[in-house]
Amino acid sequence: MTPPKGTPNGPGTRKPGLHGRAVRVLSQVVEQGRSLNQCLPPQLIDLTPAERGRLQDWCFGTCRWWYRLNHELDSRLERPLRRSDMPVKYLLLLGLYQLRYSKTPPHAVLNECVEGCRDLGFKPLTGLVNGVLRKAQREGEPEPTDPAVIHSHPAWIADKLKGNWAEQWIAVMAANNQHPPFTLRVNLRQGSREGYLQELTDAGLEAESCQFAPAGIRLRKAVPVEQLPGFADGAVSVQDEAAQLCVGLLELAPGQRVLDACAAPGGKTAAILEAEPALERLTAVDSDADRLERVRENLHRLVLDAEVVCADAAAAAEWADPEGYDRILLDAPCSATGVIRRHPDIKLLRRETDIAPLATLQLSLLKALWPFLKPGGRLVYATCSVFPQENSRIVSRFLNATADAQLVPLAVDWGLDTGYGRQLLPQAEGADGFFYACLNKAPGQLIADH
Repeated sequence: MTPPKGTPNGPGTRKPGLHGRAVRVLSQVVEQGRSLNQCLPPQLIDLTPAERGRLQDWCFGTCRWWYRLNHELDSRLERPLRRSDMPVKYLLLLGLYQLRYSKTPPHAVLNECVEGCRDLGFKPLTGLVNGVLRKAQREGEPEPTDPAVIHSHPAWIADKLKGNWAEQWIAVMAANNQHPPFTLRVNLRQGSREGYLQELTDAGLEAESCQFAPAGIRLRKAVPVEQLPGFADGAVSVQDEAAQLCVGLLELAPGQRVLDACAAPGGKTAAILEAEPALERLTAVDSDADRLERVRENLHRLVLDAEVVCADAAAAAEWADPEGYDRILLDAPCSATGVIRRHPDIKLLRRETDIAPLATLQLSLLKALWPFLKPGGRLVYATCSVFPQENSRIVSRFLNATADAQLVPLAVDWGLDTGYGRQLLPQAEGADGFFYACLNKAPGQLIADH
């Protein structure tokens, strides 16, 4: 059967409209559980730079404000749309996003959404789309009272934030809706941070030093990496300030063997090698072969060398160096609730039922890697989660079960002391949400049996 004229698969038609593409992306996120990073790029291929910018803004913005937009839409529909009409719901949410959060003139929003409805093959519902959006434009947005709706978070995330961070939960949700800062890590093997700041100034780019990361720079405005001085030659990399802090905690020294577990896409791997060029060896491990290619690409651009291994960190006995490692960085898989501002689809993709299995995995990774840490060595445990169930409680459980593990108090001026590490909460103009804990292995003669 030939698709309706104007649909993305229609033969001999113009290229699919932006609204149709956005609806396709949103449907894949909501119905298939795919991330924006997975389903957005294929829709960008044949677009102009301006069109790509609009589509990205629409998809990220609609996900960012999904729960608030959905609250308004529910109040405007006389009855819920049928399951077969879900594309029209996504189109209406997009239209509300444009009305509330974009600079597109309202009349253009209405015209484009009605045309998009027709292109999607839902001509009988064009009147509904026009009526709902016209009324929304005329009446303005109804003011919600529930903080979860105001800040557009699923109720379970809002409840967990409130329960764990009673003083900060509102600020965290507000920060999650901000556009993330564009943060760089200067390659101090090639030059100083002050020198690179001057290069940025000379290039007409406003920037400032990060507060806590010694190689960190925050740009006033995001730019394509091609516009960054020396990027292609390895002078600088894009990495949030929070992620850069692992280097100082590792206390690197010449001659060490270092393991970066769960290493992809390689930002921390590169940061370690830049900070200590005289390591005996750095091994970067990840179970995702495709993401490991990103590690290799980063190392190639920065002219750095590491042993890159595709393996399961939880099965360390199958691949780890039996002589052990002086330092291990475990950036464990987690709920990623500290980086929602960078990945707003997390609000839609993550489920409360995900947390317990993640905690089980995190503890199993610690237990699998610990035997390969040399006596007197250090393991840094990190996540980009803001939930203690994945952070302090994991460290506490591990310490209670591991006689030769010692918690290292962190004498740093960032984050909140949880008793088992430091928790950074997302800040509107600062670092992402991140947790760090340092564990030293008691001195001894041999690596633990494995």
